[in-house]
Amino acid sequence: MNIIIRQEQIEDYPMTEKVVEAAFKGMEMSDEKEHELVARIRSADSFIPELSLVAIHEDTKEIVGHILLSKMKIVNQEHAVESLALAPVSVLPDHQKEGVGKRLMQEAINRAKELGYKSVVVMGHPEYYPKFGFKRASFWDIEAPFEVPDEAFLALELEQHALDNVSGVVEYPSVFFE
Repeated sequence: MNIIIRQEQIEDYPMTEKVVEAAFKGMEMSDEKEHELVARIRSADSFIPELSLVAIHEDTKEIVGHILLSKMKIVNQEHAVESLALAPVSVLPDHQKEGVGKRLMQEAINRAKELGYKSVVVMGHPEYYPKFGFKRASFWDIEAPFEVPDEAFLALELEQHALDNVSGVVEYPSVFFE
C-alpha cells in the first residue's frame, strides 16, 4: 500500500481520534481511551505538533494511521532530563500488518532526531519496538511511575550514548493520568 506520512493538521483531529479508537478497540492491555489521551496531549504544553504524524492512504486520501511523540522527563534526585513519550501509535485494523506502523515509527524517530531530541520511552509490545532499536528501559535504570512488566517498558537513544548518564523515574505530564 502506498502511504504518505505528514504532520497532523487541526482538521485531521476528528478522523485521527477515530483511527486511534478503532486501533485499540478490544486490545488486551488497553483501556480503549487512547483517543482521549491523544486529545488531551494536544492541549498540553508537552505537545509537539511536528511529532504528531498521520499516514494517508495515497489512493483514498483516508487517514489510516497516527503516531504521537510528546515531551516528558526522566527524573532522579540530582536532575531531570527531557525525553519523549511515544503514545500511541495507531493503525486502522484493516491496514495493520501492511507496514503503516513501521513507516510511522521510522518517520517519527527521524523527525525527533532532526528536532534535537535525544531519547524516546514507550510502554508497549516487547516483540515490536526492539525492531526499531528500543531496549528495556531498565538497561539504563529508567523506571516507570507505575507497575509495568520490565520487558514492556522500553527506551530508545536517538543519539549514541544519550542515556548513558541518565537514570530515574519517568515523569509523564499530568494529561496522561486524567
